[in-house]
Amino acid sequence: MSIRLIVGLGNPGPEYEQTRHNAGFWLVDNLAASPLARESRFNALAAKTRIAGQEVWLLEPQTFMNRSGQSVGALARFYKIAPDEVLVAHDELDLPPGAARLKKGGSSGGHNGLKDITAALGTQDYWRLRIGIGHPRTLNLQQPVVDFVLHRPRKEEQSLINDALDKSLAVIPMLCEGKFEAAMMQLHSAK
Repeated sequence: MSIRLIVGLGNPGPEYEQTRHNAGFWLVDNLAASPLARESRFNALAAKTRIAGQEVWLLEPQTFMNRSGQSVGALARFYKIAPDEVLVAHDELDLPPGAARLKKGGSSGGHNGLKDITAALGTQDYWRLRIGIGHPRTLNLQQPVVDFVLHRPRKEEQSLINDALDKSLAVIPMLCEGKFEAAMMQLHSAK
């Protein structure tokens, strides 16, 4: 088993492009050799690429975050991709900027995009790449969470998030080869 579908979560439209909630889109954009194409049957931007010699789908749902499951479920069913062959990259409030963690399964942790994907796939047993964006309280900000995720990170936070994306991109080939333990060890021990 290896990763055959990499999903980046975010919200469509230029007004959301640089917001913290679009960290998953940023990862997929970095993986794409060229811009993703609109795929109306999946209500998404998508492209097929090769990573570590493996054919992999890249997907950015063009629904709003809380309806991401529509696109993920449709593409996974169409191409017969099992849930444990899916990697969902998303912003994570519970990790500081600069941190990235990989896990399989578990709860959505209140993330509405993950809740919808779980419902669409009928299981929680898919891979998640959690990209730390921090929490307004731990960053000493008084913003409500919804306002925080829908705003652009401060310059120092963006730099740390970019570091987390770089560390994540370095382990993607291992995931596409099915080397999950090695990828987790490298990502979780990266400084």
